[in-house]
Amino acid sequence: MRIVSLLPAATDIVAELGLSAQLVGRTHECDWPPREVASVPVVTGTGLDQDALSSREISDAVGGSAHSGSSLYTLDAGALASLAPDVVLTQDLCDVCAVSYEKVSSTVRLLDSDTRVLSLEPRTLDDVLECLVTVGELLGVRERAEQRRDALRARLEAVRASVAARARPRVAAIEWLDPLWPAGHWVPEQITAAGGDPLLAAPGEHTASTTWDAVHAARPDVVLVMPCGFPPERTVREAGLLTRLPGWSDLPAVRSGRVWVLDGPSYFNRPGPRVVRGAEVLAQVLHGVRAGDAVTAAEARPFPGATGP
Repeated sequence: MRIVSLLPAATDIVAELGLSAQLVGRTHECDWPPREVASVPVVTGTGLDQDALSSREISDAVGGSAHSGSSLYTLDAGALASLAPDVVLTQDLCDVCAVSYEKVSSTVRLLDSDTRVLSLEPRTLDDVLECLVTVGELLGVRERAEQRRDALRARLEAVRASVAARARPRVAAIEWLDPLWPAGHWVPEQITAAGGDPLLAAPGEHTASTTWDAVHAARPDVVLVMPCGFPPERTVREAGLLTRLPGWSDLPAVRSGRVWVLDGPSYFNRPGPRVVRGAEVLAQVLHGVRAGDAVTAAEARPFPGATGP
């Protein structure tokens, strides 16, 4: 089976199923597992230099507060054709998070092949785990996929059990800094599983930008900063976008030093199997409870603008 993944989360799924060796094409953002994907040909690109642009400039470039602009990515149709894929994995959930489904479908229709296109559209935590089975069935490993799904569910249950008797802090998760954007879809469920009460977004919700007044009025006990597509180092560099806001220092989360920078792309932004690790990370962040491996500084670190009393 020759697989092209046009979605980083789908690449994660392929790896989780033990099929990385069958991956013949990927996006420029597919980076996990690093050793296994490094040599896989890239078939996408982007004209947006995120390192050179501010968060506001990036937001404006992809459609502003409506988050509905055209996809950022280009798809190399010639490169895709030369790979002769049997299966192309893509998505139809967000036009600015990966190559659009419409673009992929129109490109594949031009290929002289029987390539199958599978679009993944998970909105909830359970949807994310079920994607393993959906992909596994198409790739001929349904039983293995069900086993991996069940193992991930068991880890989630272990997280829930580890925090079940603890008081639940009110938690605001921020997915973009300028404009402010609350994290929706599966993230509220990750917070709930880890023993918190999510604010600003409901489970499965495709969110819109919000105001600082709304965040401030919510009075979160904990703030999680997880910008979509940004590594923690980039988030730290943009800390001033939050710390300069009026009333920042008055937030309960800031006063108690409970503001955290998280690795969004690895554990929260992408609907892949590593969202379970995200819940494990949150159990330690919210409650100091170890669920799974100990949390590293690369996964979660204190926000530089909130040091506590």
